[in-house]
Amino acid sequence: MAALPRESAPKYAAALAPTRDLKEAQALYLDPAPANFDPPAGGCDCHTHVFGPFERYPLARERSYTPPPAPVEDLIARLDRTCMARAVIVQPSAYGADNRRTLDAVAAYPERLRAVVVIDGTESEETLARMHEKGARGVRLNLISAGGPRGMTVAELLRRVAARIRPLGWHIQIYTDLNVIAENATTLEGLGLDIVLDHMAKVDATQGEAHPQFPVLQRLLEAGRVWIKLSGTYRVSPEVYGNPAVTSLARALIALNPERMVWGTDWPHLANHNRVASAEPPTIDYHTIDYGRLLSLVPEWTEDEKLTAQILSRNPARLYDFPPT
Repeated sequence: MAALPRESAPKYAAALAPTRDLKEAQALYLDPAPANFDPPAGGCDCHTHVFGPFERYPLARERSYTPPPAPVEDLIARLDRTCMARAVIVQPSAYGADNRRTLDAVAAYPERLRAVVVIDGTESEETLARMHEKGARGVRLNLISAGGPRGMTVAELLRRVAARIRPLGWHIQIYTDLNVIAENATTLEGLGLDIVLDHMAKVDATQGEAHPQFPVLQRLLEAGRVWIKLSGTYRVSPEVYGNPAVTSLARALIALNPERMVWGTDWPHLANHNRVASAEPPTIDYHTIDYGRLLSLVPEWTEDEKLTAQILSRNPARLYDFPPT
């Protein structure tokens, strides 16, 4: 979809988010502010989601929230408006293990998008191979929004998933807090594949390096198989665009292993929900967050042009198997 003309954006936004205050709805679909730097070639947003249209891609019956539509075309428009080349679409918990929406979005833009999917263990090797052909490069374990494993420990789940995806060269992306990571550090070190930790490993920015389990995170990063997504500023702090504590945390993580850092926006920025699956999940909206302002945080964290290019372009190209720019 081409960039929306400003005169049409308010009408489009109101149609997509009818429950939202009109002014806020319009803000979602107006042009983001330009970044305060020139993004590098091959710049990648490594954490996004897409939703709908729901008549074609229905949400899971048991889920913890009901979102408004967030079309892949709108994600592409945001990339174009901020001079970013690529994105990774992460399967959201509201779709369960039905990855059709995520994989079809990637198939529409195969040079620009990759996928991180969710599996339930019933998939055949042929099914996983087809996912790989469609752009999947990792499996997400959402131990927060999806409630964690049932009938097994986290360590058992990690080993089971690793055995399925190791032949494909995929990684495991984990959304959980640092305490859970620390409890399973030995298991993670023995899996023999890459591990990606969502949203700054969910380290409370007010604690930062003082978090009691931060040394475990340091050990994992120095070993070279763990990656951190520098994303979700509002998942580790009350401030949407971060604050000095978030900046300090980001810099501390980067210093541990800059070659294992990637960045993401968490677009379209789901609002908080109770994370309890039910047959009547509540409708939630999106935070009104400026994409360009989030992107502009990266050079503030790195204070180095080459390091910014590494985190935005070179690192994700390796992790997600993008073609050379």
